[in-house]
Amino acid sequence: MKAHPIDLEQLNRQLRSLITLAPNDAPIVSCYLSCSAEREPATELFERRAATLQVLAAKEADALDEALDWIRSYLATRLEPSTRGVAMFARGGSEPIFVPMQFQVPVPDHVSANAMPDVYHLVELKDTYHRYVVLIVSEQSARIIEVNLGAVTRDAWSKYPALRERVRDEWAHEHYQNHRRHRGQRFLEEKLRLLDKLTAAGGHTHLILAGDPDLTAQVRAALPPHLQDKLIDILPLSATASTEDVVGATLASFIEEEHRESSDAVTQLVAGLWRGGLVVAGTQRTIDALGRGRADVLILASEYPSKPAWSCPACDWIDTLPGPPGVCSVCASTVLQCADRKELIVQLAERRGVEVEIVQGSEALLRVGGVGCLLRYALDEWDPTSGPEVDVRPQREP
Repeated sequence: MKAHPIDLEQLNRQLRSLITLAPNDAPIVSCYLSCSAEREPATELFERRAATLQVLAAKEADALDEALDWIRSYLATRLEPSTRGVAMFARGGSEPIFVPMQFQVPVPDHVSANAMPDVYHLVELKDTYHRYVVLIVSEQSARIIEVNLGAVTRDAWSKYPALRERVRDEWAHEHYQNHRRHRGQRFLEEKLRLLDKLTAAGGHTHLILAGDPDLTAQVRAALPPHLQDKLIDILPLSATASTEDVVGATLASFIEEEHRESSDAVTQLVAGLWRGGLVVAGTQRTIDALGRGRADVLILASEYPSKPAWSCPACDWIDTLPGPPGVCSVCASTVLQCADRKELIVQLAERRGVEVEIVQGSEALLRVGGVGCLLRYALDEWDPTSGPEVDVRPQREP
């Protein structure tokens, strides 16, 4: 059976199932591999990482070997030629799971085995590539393409209805030209209505126009204000371009716009810290805002350091102190898990339905701790028992 590239809705469903898995004694192998002809085969890279995991395994050896075998089999038999990145999550033992996903965009190479799946790179993928719509126009046709996680998931063509030669010959030139313009205007209005329905139904927030510059200028002028707000770029592109060429020509513009939006979020965060706005920054305050349902947007530096932390599956409490706590300070549970704090923060955000902005190369964000939140509601007075209160404002106002 052919494995199709995953789309955003499927990714969100898989993320939800992964972050709500109940842990047991068997480890979950999280495997991300890039696939391309220019680099070493994914199977070879995986085997090197798997060998390291097997050396570290002890009592979980049988369950780990079972999970690794499923991944080996999938890599050997199920990868599609167009796949540029694959993510797999496998657990053997008494409660087995295997969740594979193929993407038409690359993923970072990462293989690990922990009590819970490592989903950070899925969240990063979703933030960077999610989805957008391209409207390509020519004199003869209009084409609406949906790009979803780097793959084309919709490609709708509409041909412009040509007038018959005998009708044109029987009409006066002026009458013919007026009728032609009228039909062209109706055709454009019809495509804009379809575009409007598609963007509304799919929750798309980004639009790219492509085609002849004169035509795209006309289309831009005809866009209603709410679609004008979604427009991020206008590109010269043939209406007959292949789907691969459409993605290649438009994806860079989309990613650049995503980087601008991430930078704007950091600017809003830093300004809010100076002005006492609805923002928090720093690890413990961010965890507090997420855990108490106050956060609207999580802003996380991709360079945020990986350090161990402790979490309580029963109530989502996270402790970042160096040593393991005896019990959860919120619900007194003694069932605690050690995991990477970066993973725990993005998983908590996903469980709370909080938008995640992952930011690359932002010194301003790193200066305030590498992580923060834009808030829905103000936090209550800071609780000293949740961690030390520190001044996370920038050293000087930008």
